[in-house]
Amino acid sequence: MTARRELWTWLAVCAAGAALVLLAAGRDWFTVTYGTREVAVSAAELVPALGPAAWAALAAVVAVLATGGVWRGLVGAVMALGGAGMIAGSWWGSGADAALRIAAERAPMSAGTVPQVASAVVWPVLASAGGLLLLAGGVAAILRGGRWPGMSGRYDRQGPGPAGAAGTANRPAPAESAPSERALWDAIDEGTDPTADPDPRDR
Repeated sequence: MTARRELWTWLAVCAAGAALVLLAAGRDWFTVTYGTREVAVSAAELVPALGPAAWAALAAVVAVLATGGVWRGLVGAVMALGGAGMIAGSWWGSGADAALRIAAERAPMSAGTVPQVASAVVWPVLASAGGLLLLAGGVAAILRGGRWPGMSGRYDRQGPGPAGAAGTANRPAPAESAPSERALWDAIDEGTDPTADPDPRDR
């Protein structure tokens, strides 16, 4: 696999990981029922940093594309730490204790009712999977990012240096402007041959 293809594969994996985390961060992870009342507990209440961390991961992806060398490795380390934090936060947020505590705060009048807890397991799992992809992407940026191409070089303009001078030298010289039709007729009226070469002494 070439370095450019490896970079695009890495980009797709990291974008997919951040998308999974963002999808899970906007969903309800638990539904706590008190008699006839249902209280939905969202991921934003259980793990408030999950959504912002996913957006920060997307910003880190752009930073990896725009940087190189040591900076690219540092950004990869930040991405790896963020992915590990997403995994830990998803695991912590999947526990029913936190959901019960938040639901009790939102429904204080139902304190004497035995709550029934229903969890949507798929969302914490997706968030953990997205965090795992971002963790792997950060490690890959640390280990392999040095050989990936950057996006700044392709926008560099050719300056007036040797390369630019060579490019100018290779360009064909502009053709001499041909005489107009009126100039040809004027020359014939004056008795001269417009097709003949001018006298070198006149140059």
